[in-house]
Amino acid sequence: MARPQRIVLVRHGESQGNVDETIYERVPDHALGLTERGLEQSHELGGQLRGLFGRERVQVFLSPYRRTRQTFEALGLDPRLCKVQEEPRLREQDWGNLQNVEDIRAQRKARDAYGHFYYRFTQGESGADVYDRVGAFFETLHRDFAEWDFPPNALLVTHGLMMRLFCMRWFHWTVEEFEALRNPANGEMRALLLGPNGRYRLDRPFEGSR
Repeated sequence: MARPQRIVLVRHGESQGNVDETIYERVPDHALGLTERGLEQSHELGGQLRGLFGRERVQVFLSPYRRTRQTFEALGLDPRLCKVQEEPRLREQDWGNLQNVEDIRAQRKARDAYGHFYYRFTQGESGADVYDRVGAFFETLHRDFAEWDFPPNALLVTHGLMMRLFCMRWFHWTVEEFEALRNPANGEMRALLLGPNGRYRLDRPFEGSR
């Protein structure tokens, strides 16, 4: 088994939906692109990743959403060192079709009171549903790790909630521990680093919700 030395999780840069909630009434969530600021965040993050990976190979798992694909392109990683695989299970939590902005705001308020893990959007998913997707992805990930030539780096370009749920599943956090943490900001990363004891540790914690 060739487990990677690093599993790096990246949240996409700032998107159109991050600055204008009304766009969800007109444009599907998966089709939202990056803002100019989001592109700048991705360029900056790319410099950090190039310094981290050096000339080592990278296996990339990519959410199929437009904003995550744009983020990966803007990172500027050497394509000769990257093997890219689109992974639909790394997509954002589904809200379900086009949305009414007032309903979005009401549901977000209800989710804050109910809990992000259990609250289910009317036509979409709960955090628990996304957690189950993460578990299914882990089966693929561990099969890939079993290959003798798996690269020393795995890079997941995904979404904030997915990053938090990935770590919850990996480190066996409780629901209460998950709820006490915030998603990383746009263009931020977290890295799981393989230690000499054969176990991974998080390079830095998620910020608390309070």
